Amino acid sequence: MASADTTATPAGGRHGKPWRAAGAVVVVLLAMAGAGMIGASYRTVPPPRPPQPLAQAGAADPTTTPTTVGGTQAADQASAAEEATDPPDPDSAPVGLDRSNPTTISIPRIGVNAEIMSLGTNPDGTVQVPPLDQAQRAGWYSPGASPGEVGNAVIVGHVDSAKLGPAVFFNLGSLQRGDTITVAREDGRSVTFTVDEVTSYPKTNFPTELVYGPSDKPSLRVVTCGGVFDQTARSYLNNIIVLATMAQ
Repeated sequence: MASADTTATPAGGRHGKPWRAAGAVVVVLLAMAGAGMIGASYRTVPPPRPPQPLAQAGAADPTTTPTTVGGTQAADQASAAEEATDPPDPDSAPVGLDRSNPTTISIPRIGVNAEIMSLGTNPDGTVQVPPLDQAQRAGWYSPGASPGEVGNAVIVGHVDSAKLGPAVFFNLGSLQRGDTITVAREDGRSVTFTVDEVTSYPKTNFPTELVYGPSDKPSLRVVTCGGVFDQTARSYLNNIIVLATMAQ
């Protein structure tokens, strides 16, 4: 059996087909949906389970009522999308910056201070992810907005690696509303984002528009794997998605 550390894994949409979005948004579900995102091909026992957010999106109908996780009512996909697309108050909305490539990402609550590499798309249209031998680095989806520009800037990263253990975003699920994420840019500016929501979505119900869709304010989406580890598929079943908005 080929190792996921050395063999690319196609993005996992339903029935193994890569997800694609309309228009300028080429890809919906990241290559992290497969074993290639976690580097677990040689595992004989499940890896330590990363922290999970309280918010758990519905598995099928994104318009269903909120689910309950650990006794706490969680926001569903519809509520998250509504929050992400609310028109900004013209008197309080932060002004977007010019485009500039990100260089590092800092998340104080979970001790992340990582370099960012630029990523694009694979020939099949799926989103690239950082190489598994660089699982402590994050990746910026460069066809989208840069952090600080108006729009959704998307940063992805591994949750763990068979070779390296816990990776850059292992603790992403423990973030809470109000936490901060700071991204440094090549132009010398640093942009701070405030976390609005942290949610776990089944990979079969990835919220395309919420992550890659348009936004009329400078926003950030940070994505990794999470949920239960499927030992047979050697993949986590969910994606952890952090929604954040640029602070004033």
